[in-house]
Amino acid sequence: MNKIEEKEKKEKQKNKKEHSNIKWFIEVFIMTFILSMIFSYISANGVSHLNLISAILILVLVIGIGIFFDIIGVAVTVANEHEFHAKATKKVKGSKDSIKLIRNAPKVANICADVIGDICGVLSGAISALIAMKIAEQFALQFDLQFLLSALVAALTVGGKALGKGIANSKSTQIVHAVGILLNKLSRN
Repeated sequence: MNKIEEKEKKEKQKNKKEHSNIKWFIEVFIMTFILSMIFSYISANGVSHLNLISAILILVLVIGIGIFFDIIGVAVTVANEHEFHAKATKKVKGSKDSIKLIRNAPKVANICADVIGDICGVLSGAISALIAMKIAEQFALQFDLQFLLSALVAALTVGGKALGKGIANSKSTQIVHAVGILLNKLSRN
């Protein structure tokens, strides 16, 4: 292969990668937009009709989901693929799915930590605003509770994700394998 052919080949690979990145951006944009609309609508309409305790429980659940998926996103990026090859040769369930997760780590981390995590962040903000209004109404408070509630939600989210990252780093193999097993079961059904 001469230098001109080699240069053309590299240019085609570069263009293919750029096209793939643009396609991924469009897919993530559309997926995030649709999911955000659906979850925002459900949370705004659903939470506004719930009592205070139920609304707070949903807020905690949304924060927990954001932290949970952030843990998965980090675990996939730090897990070692070689550990799963031995398991795959022994036909351990979920091993092949775990390898796929690790090989697609940037996309998996983007979906888990960014798409789902950011949607949960927006939802928790909206839900906390509704809860602040409910508390102010219910207890006839004259001050704006939203600032305090927003700070509390942010602290819980950031603190939870900080703890989660430590767990994800130390238990990445177990976490990725558990997700691989779940994906394996879902793909069979």
